[in-house]
Amino acid sequence: MDMRLVKALKRFCLITMCFFAAITGLKAQDFMVNIPNRSQISLNGKWECIIDPVDVGIKKWKSLYKDVPNNKDHRTEYAFISSNTLNVPGDFNSQRPELKFYESTVWYKKVINVKKKKGKRLFLYFDAVNYVSDVFLNSEKLGSHEGGFTPFQFEITNKVKDGENAIIIRVNNRRQKEGVPALGYDWVNYGGITRDVRLVETNETFIEDYFVQLKKGSGKRIEGYIQLNGSKLLQKISIKIPEAKINHTATTDHKGNAKISIDKKLELWSPSNPKLYRVIIQSETDSIEEHIGFRSISTNGTEIILNGQPIFLKGVNFHEEASERASRAYTKEDAKKHLNMAQELGCNFIRTAHYPQNEYVVRLAEEMGFMLWEEIPVFQGISFGNKKTVTLANKQLTEMLRRDKNRCAVIIWSVSNETYPNHTRTSVLKSLVDSCRVIDNTRLVSTALNKYEKKGNVFTIKDDLIEALDVIGMNQYLGWYNGWTVSPEDIVWKSEYNKPLIISEFGAEALYGHHGSNDDTSSWSEEFQETFYRKQITMQKNIPFLSGTCPWTLIDFRSPLRLHPIYQDYWNRKGLLSEQGYRKKAWYVMKAYYDTIK
Repeated sequence: MDMRLVKALKRFCLITMCFFAAITGLKAQDFMVNIPNRSQISLNGKWECIIDPVDVGIKKWKSLYKDVPNNKDHRTEYAFISSNTLNVPGDFNSQRPELKFYESTVWYKKVINVKKKKGKRLFLYFDAVNYVSDVFLNSEKLGSHEGGFTPFQFEITNKVKDGENAIIIRVNNRRQKEGVPALGYDWVNYGGITRDVRLVETNETFIEDYFVQLKKGSGKRIEGYIQLNGSKLLQKISIKIPEAKINHTATTDHKGNAKISIDKKLELWSPSNPKLYRVIIQSETDSIEEHIGFRSISTNGTEIILNGQPIFLKGVNFHEEASERASRAYTKEDAKKHLNMAQELGCNFIRTAHYPQNEYVVRLAEEMGFMLWEEIPVFQGISFGNKKTVTLANKQLTEMLRRDKNRCAVIIWSVSNETYPNHTRTSVLKSLVDSCRVIDNTRLVSTALNKYEKKGNVFTIKDDLIEALDVIGMNQYLGWYNGWTVSPEDIVWKSEYNKPLIISEFGAEALYGHHGSNDDTSSWSEEFQETFYRKQITMQKNIPFLSGTCPWTLIDFRSPLRLHPIYQDYWNRKGLLSEQGYRKKAWYVMKAYYDTIK
């Protein structure tokens, strides 16, 4: 066995033991995969709410189930009222003006009607809630979850009753020093039940998880596993891909797990041919299907190799924000709009910064032929020396990989963005990289760095973390934050590593429709941003080990850190598009550049 993998396994086991020790007492369970194709009832819609600015309700949550006083000598101070509602999914910040930058607790309530079925199990499934959530059912606490961008679930089979059941959720989006992300990040901290909520029904023993992808380094061998959940764990299972004439059978072990290995020449997925196969997974007690693509991704020196051929990543970044309505994006239509914008720019690659975005984005990207970089929100200011923080980072990484490991569009897992080199940070991030490879060794692993050494006109990339990575990500803002100390055409980038480089961020701010100087940073003009992009492209063309580039960002987004009252007004204006989707001059520069790359 590869010694690097052996070391990775040891580190992963240690992290996992620490992780499970840390979450003792919490009841959020490992969620089932492929949630869109499960039997379910949507719990989206209007939920009653209580705004709790000082978070006093957490001490008296049981009273939230008592909307009516017991007698004339009692009163209720915390009452849900049917006329006081918030939309789910949706952030609470954009639904009421007074909550624009609110960071504290909101309580949600929904009454559901349930008719229990013999031999069936029920799960309460959340696609995402930001940031801490405590979930209650009929005066009983089900458990908690921390992290704003990954799913979680609770089994409620033996907790619901026939008829009406009351679900109450405490959601708190207050930034935490020990959190992931921590206190300082450059996007609006949209709080609430921001993605879909579902009541999922399964058989008593069901297919909980599976991994069906090409083996690393192979163009025709499918490897992976199937995992059952329930009382009947010893079963015969099958994987069928009718179009490819595959009907593979196996038997699970006493833990409900079956390894799979299938040799078959397949039509491979690529941006120019986003081929997806209908895959049917069956056990004796369950059946589930979805569409899965197969492709190989690797590196060869400084090149990124897709299906055996070098490819240049023509990318862009965007946030999970519906900028035109200044809210969290949460619908399939929102995802489609962003991806259409990227397609119009000429992209084949998207960095979904700085957190796992809605599953709609990932699945639609796969259908449309976009390669993806997915990232956990280990952002500036993270407390790498804090055990809770490290545990949370590992948990969020595990949840991201669990949800999207069957999505062939994802070619890069990223463990962080713009962290500052020191021994503790590097050790933690190397452990996260190890975790990636233990869970899924079929993809590349990277991170977005932002430090380099400058000597004259030579910029040298150095970071102890790079040794553990497959691809180098570099955020650089020469010409904006740092100025052009050297003419772009004279800049020489060097790397001590024989690895591909992606310029994972670069950009400058401009207010759409505002015109002025093309060489004055303080002009905030489209002309300055346009000239900035021309200079960046000139510089980037001279980097021999460059394999991809990602402008920051596709579209202007809201940020409480951007305070200029005229040009920003709580918006980060680095978008190639305005918040209403209008094209700035720089958009055309980037479009022309991408059109030259085949």
